[in-house]
Amino acid sequence: MIVILMAIAGGVIGGLTAKRRKGNRLDIAQYAAVYGIAFAILGLILTIAIEKLVF
Repeated sequence: MIVILMAIAGGVIGGLTAKRRKGNRLDIAQYAAVYGIAFAILGLILTIAIEKLVF
């Protein structure tokens, strides 16, 4: 669940970043995808760390 939330948050942040930098539609899509993937990986690492520490 954390991974999905982080991926969505990363996509939103990436899209807003590209829009703020006055990118076109493809720029916004690329930023959203890259940020989404990066945040999903961070969410996966966070999930694994929580799993190892708690259980």
